[in-house]
Amino acid sequence: MARQRRRFVWEIDWNLLRTFMVIVQERGLTAAGEKLSLKQPTVSNALKRLETHMGCRLVERNASHFAVTPAGQRLFSECIALFEIVSGLPQQMEEQPGDLTGHIEIALASHVVCPFLDEVLAGFHTTFPQVTLSLSVASSQEVMAAVLNRDAGFGVCLMQERHPKLEYDVLYRESFGYFCGARHPLFGVADLPLQALRQEPYVSFKTDQMSGALWPVALLRQQEGFEGQTVGTSSHLEEVKRLIIAGFGFGPLPIHVVEEDVRAGRLWRLPPYEDPPVIDVHLVYDGTARRSRAETILLAELRQAIATIPFAQRTYPA
Repeated sequence: MARQRRRFVWEIDWNLLRTFMVIVQERGLTAAGEKLSLKQPTVSNALKRLETHMGCRLVERNASHFAVTPAGQRLFSECIALFEIVSGLPQQMEEQPGDLTGHIEIALASHVVCPFLDEVLAGFHTTFPQVTLSLSVASSQEVMAAVLNRDAGFGVCLMQERHPKLEYDVLYRESFGYFCGARHPLFGVADLPLQALRQEPYVSFKTDQMSGALWPVALLRQQEGFEGQTVGTSSHLEEVKRLIIAGFGFGPLPIHVVEEDVRAGRLWRLPPYEDPPVIDVHLVYDGTARRSRAETILLAELRQAIATIPFAQRTYPA
């Protein structure tokens, strides 16, 4: 397999990738030929050669129909990334790392606590101190909308439903536990059975439902037959925690996020004490979007870190 990959890299005509990118952007071979100043048969032949190299169909077309296959969509995303890297090479050769400037907008779900992410951002800032960042907090649905609308270069959020135009990499995994505040009658009671929560008033996130991003939490609640009234909801973690501490009811929170609140006596951990529901938090980005050099570099560093750092080191609590 490694030998085949090396052979592919050496034998591929990189102009085929550029031609394919323009075919997709122009939604047709004739239009792509006009954009590239090439005749239509030349463009058609280039597409056929690329499909032979890739070993799969990239475009489905006839006289009245043009559609990019799923494999073609994935290749197009990579072509865009390659084009951005190549187009930035002259500038990279001229400038030092500290010369890179720009601004990056990142949208995050509420209260993302991820030491792994913090380390990547710290390293990026050390290398490129002139680049500025803006971090906005929103619901996971709003984060994905911001990435789609290019209001944010990329985002960090829970995934409720995969959007076909977005790419998702698991940034980290967090475990959710049930907690109550000091005003709750179960506060301080150790070794409770899970059944003790069945009739208690409940506070949670708006996505705590079987069709939502917190479906593992909703599944546990459904399996255990919780029947207590839902007395408070929010899209933001801090507000869910506020209602729990205020004594409205018990509810789910990421275990590693509220460790300090537990130590300070503001929250008390409830069952289940073992095998709590787990939720994946994703790095989300538009693979076809045109980015600034600063955005391209930071996104590449995040994806490289995700690919190289073991998942166990990105799972909280450890």
